[in-house]
Amino acid sequence: MSGSVLVIGGGFSGLTAAVEAAEMGHDVYIVEGQSYLGGRVAQLNKYFPKLCPPTCGLEINFKRVKTSPRITFYTLAEVESVSGGPGNYEVRVRVNPRYTTPQCTSCEAGAAAATTEVPNEFNFGMDTRKPIYMPHPMAFPAQCVVDPAVAGTEEGEAIKAAMPAGHVDLGQQPETVTLNVGAIVVATGWAPYDAGKIDNLGFGRCTNVVTNMMVERMASPAGPTGGKILRPSDQAEPKSVAFVQCAGSRDENHLPYCSYICCMATLKQALYLREQSPDTEIYVFYIDIRAPGRKYENFYKRVKEDEKIHFVKGKVAEVSEDPATKAVKVVAEDAVGGGKIEQEVDLAVLATGMQPTGALKAIPGIEYDQDGFVVPKEGIIPCGCALRPIDVVSSAQSATAAALKAVQTLRRAG
Repeated sequence: MSGSVLVIGGGFSGLTAAVEAAEMGHDVYIVEGQSYLGGRVAQLNKYFPKLCPPTCGLEINFKRVKTSPRITFYTLAEVESVSGGPGNYEVRVRVNPRYTTPQCTSCEAGAAAATTEVPNEFNFGMDTRKPIYMPHPMAFPAQCVVDPAVAGTEEGEAIKAAMPAGHVDLGQQPETVTLNVGAIVVATGWAPYDAGKIDNLGFGRCTNVVTNMMVERMASPAGPTGGKILRPSDQAEPKSVAFVQCAGSRDENHLPYCSYICCMATLKQALYLREQSPDTEIYVFYIDIRAPGRKYENFYKRVKEDEKIHFVKGKVAEVSEDPATKAVKVVAEDAVGGGKIEQEVDLAVLATGMQPTGALKAIPGIEYDQDGFVVPKEGIIPCGCALRPIDVVSSAQSATAAALKAVQTLRRAG
């Protein structure tokens, strides 16, 4: 019987579960698909309830991971299969190469030698990056990555030649690691729902329609616009903005459930805009505002007091664009007065919901429900947004509970 724990996912929930289990005296393995730990929280500008930057929570967990002799983590890795049962699972993990060595912590010389650029996925394609790159400023581990597409090409060799000797290794190959663990915590997190699937809301068709996570990256000082929320069409500060709530959520054609965080994210981003420009008019089109708990309700009340932020109760039926000015027209059903409402704005923000990663890529050996959330069972414990849509604070609580359940599984199996 194994006394170790596997945590699938190295985001906020996964890190929390890992350090809690390790500090209870168990060896822990973290398997993370990205080249860095930190997950979605690393992409945020600020998060609730204190509106602090991601560094204030992630750096503490990074330090706990670095100083724990019981935690081993694999990045750019994916679980290929899970077999066995509580106390004795066999897990096959594929670890993909990053084509650099640990001393490669700066890639400026290699980036200068590169001849191509690709959309920067960390910033949702709003800017570009070179094929050798640091994922983001607070990436952990702080090690550069080389795109597989340039390994074995002339560009790849030029990048290697420009970097210090031993920093780039284009001959690295994928490896398979077999782990024997007694319990598995699934913390695979979430992805923003694909706004392009919501035909009537104009994403991809209207230049100045963006998603809430795109706004979050724009608002970040390290984001593609240096901390300014700007119109994509002309990089100007918008003087009027519409937020479209439940974009894809609570919709039988898309996500049938409430994604929990969208309303609070919109309220937070409305304040970003008001801090950026005191003249910006903001319109929030909503079905109903969900602000769970006293702190969130008080935050909602604070936002409602702003005379420049207008709440419009009505489901948005259509979003279109003026071809000449690129202004966005939002048409909604008026749930209070009846009829329809039309509002023209400089920028529209779709409050897209949370889709569990399991709905996009299932792990063999893990059971999922119809929406892609992990089904709990003895020895396999989901937490955070792999279990249900929740915020960062609730994710930490969920992860701590999952670590305790994992340890209980080990004790029962032993």
